[in-house]
Amino acid sequence: MRPRDIALAVGLMAVWGVNFVAIETGLERMPPLLFCALRFALAAFPAILFVGRPQVAWKWVFAVGLCLGVVKFGLLFAGMAAGMPAGLTSLVLQSQAIFTTVFAAAVLREQPGARRWIGLGVAALGVLVVALRVGVGGPVGAFALVLAAAAAWGLSNIAIRKAAPRDMLRFMVWVSAVATLPLFGLSLALEGRPSMSFDLPLVAALLYIAGISTLAGFAVWGALIRRYSAATVAPFSMLVPFFGMSSAVVFLHEELHPVDLLGGALVVAGILYGLGRPRAHPIVLAHERRRTSHSLS
Repeated sequence: MRPRDIALAVGLMAVWGVNFVAIETGLERMPPLLFCALRFALAAFPAILFVGRPQVAWKWVFAVGLCLGVVKFGLLFAGMAAGMPAGLTSLVLQSQAIFTTVFAAAVLREQPGARRWIGLGVAALGVLVVALRVGVGGPVGAFALVLAAAAAWGLSNIAIRKAAPRDMLRFMVWVSAVATLPLFGLSLALEGRPSMSFDLPLVAALLYIAGISTLAGFAVWGALIRRYSAATVAPFSMLVPFFGMSSAVVFLHEELHPVDLLGGALVVAGILYGLGRPRAHPIVLAHERRRTSHSLS
């Protein structure tokens, strides 16, 4: 990856790390499915009136809208509302990189290489360390919901890769629109008509999650996946726990368990090792040069 794209990916991980603080702020004031529905409603409207058609097959818009918007974020918000701390959630959710790599190998026939598999294995060990600690005295059900959300995110990464939208911002606006009505329906069916009041922290959280994290964030994320392979981009998400756990300590005053720090260290070590690029075979290098020359012509 080019240095500019690496910096872009790392900056996006910082945005998504702080996003968990914003989610926790909203969940303290609103039920999870309703909060998730409002988040996507703000991301979709009024932008949908100005962006035009998504320019991809509608099946991919609905697939990503349901898998990413409804399933992934519905499970994520429910898991955090059930007791998963924001910082720890930011770590567990990054197991999506493992799911993405496995799905990419099975569906897209991408070959990550031995080095990346080893790095993901080390990162998976870090998630396992945290899982074992949570299993002793933590919210096991909430942990399972977040892990299921990670699997849904991995699957949606493959759908985005297959869709390959030229305009990711436009695509995410339509994805948000698809997710909005099912989430409102689920909220009405499962959460009823909750009493709530809007205050400044809630409004700020919604605007951050909808505008910065959802629209801008996934526009950048999808563009990187389209530019490179899914298995190359997905491991960057393992940097999110560093920003997520740090921001949770600063803004939410969460305490970090030593075992969680060990798990986080393994996750970061795995991503750093997996991103290292061993010397390529001359035939592979020649192919890369031809692809680069074609993209510049």
